[in-house]
Amino acid sequence: MLRCLLLLLLLAIHSTSATSAPRTFAEAKKAAWKLYAGNPVEFYCGCRYEGNRVDLKSCGYQPRKNAQRASRIEWEHIVPAWVIGHQRQCWQKGGRSNCSKTDSTYRIAEADLHNLVPSIGEVNGDRSNFGFGWLPQKPTQYGSCPMVVDFKARKAMPRQEIRGMIARTYFYMAERYALRLSKQDRQLYGAWDKAYPVHAWELARNQRVACVMGHGNRFVGPVDLRSCP
Repeated sequence: MLRCLLLLLLLAIHSTSATSAPRTFAEAKKAAWKLYAGNPVEFYCGCRYEGNRVDLKSCGYQPRKNAQRASRIEWEHIVPAWVIGHQRQCWQKGGRSNCSKTDSTYRIAEADLHNLVPSIGEVNGDRSNFGFGWLPQKPTQYGSCPMVVDFKARKAMPRQEIRGMIARTYFYMAERYALRLSKQDRQLYGAWDKAYPVHAWELARNQRVACVMGHGNRFVGPVDLRSCP
């Protein structure tokens, strides 16, 4: 029994000392660049990028309206900051900026790397705080990029390759930060989770993020904090 307790204590010390979870969104963005250095692929369209510049030809992307913003990478919250914040009192008293200044739980959630992905700036702006869902439109807004944004319905339909990861991120964020998900969203993400199982990069990303955050996304799979550098 004593041996087991000592082992658990050593693991706890190791995981604490080996991690440096970002405290703010600004810190999270800096950490995210390093996490994706070995796989510089934009989330929504699958474009490759180098530094902050997107190789639009690599995924056949055509700017819808803002070519300048389309040329750069921005860091996108899969679960929007609005969804994280608007359920909290701080949002009612001053929106995102007030939450970032006054609410420590919000700051931690906003900086959670499990919820952060590289996005073409234009797509990040178009998606805004829209929820995800099934849409009947064919993906033609951004050239060959298989992303659809319905501004009137305030919905976005992502490419198939990332639907499972989106679902598992929503479940993780809802559980960890007590976010309320509608019955419709839970049904949709449950279906996506089953239809689009975890792939190799998602597993690798979960491990990489866990080494920084100190914990993984259990909806993706287990992580080994002892193997963190």
